[in-house]
Amino acid sequence: MCLNKDTGRRLLTIFTSNSSPMAKLLWKPGTMVYPLPAAMISCGSEPSEYNILTVSWTGTICTDPPMCYISVRPARHSYNIIRKNREFVLNLTTKKLAFAADWCGVKSGKDHNKFSEMNLTPVPASEIKAPLIRESPVNIECRVRDIVELGSHHMFISDVVAINADKKYFNAKTGTFRLSDAELICYSHGRYYETGRMIGKFGFSVEKIKKKRKKKNN
Repeated sequence: MCLNKDTGRRLLTIFTSNSSPMAKLLWKPGTMVYPLPAAMISCGSEPSEYNILTVSWTGTICTDPPMCYISVRPARHSYNIIRKNREFVLNLTTKKLAFAADWCGVKSGKDHNKFSEMNLTPVPASEIKAPLIRESPVNIECRVRDIVELGSHHMFISDVVAINADKKYFNAKTGTFRLSDAELICYSHGRYYETGRMIGKFGFSVEKIKKKRKKKNN
């Protein structure tokens, strides 16, 4: 047994006799799906109730209909707000928003007005009462379909009812949305990171095969 300095978890280490590069460490079950978004979740049906919660337990769960989820601890201030109103906005975060994202994740809305203290701007959504965060490049309006009480976290399974995208990242000539220009951040093992350069696009492996086959045929 050894102690992981980063997480404090006890690890069961498997050693091989020949220092093989394929040697593995066997850990007890835990959360290891990283990196993840560091999303700011805005909620509340009217200004006095508005709050922001930062989560990384989030993602897409269905394409058609478009659906996503967030998992929240019941002890969090935002939990009861979201559960009561059954709606929230998932706001993507950027390098410029990193400080605010972290701060909103460790401070409680019971004690702070997170919008005003982080100089963030609540903006009316198009389909729900929860506000958008203007400074976020993409705001995903969500309506809760179901709540699954899993354990430490409860999962809010939600329908995506609208998406608001910052027009400055839209290239009208090419018809592409350059979200990479927003300098999005991600979360991994308690740390925030900038997203890196593109190394490929969906289907690029098939394109390479096709090109090679064409050359051989010629």
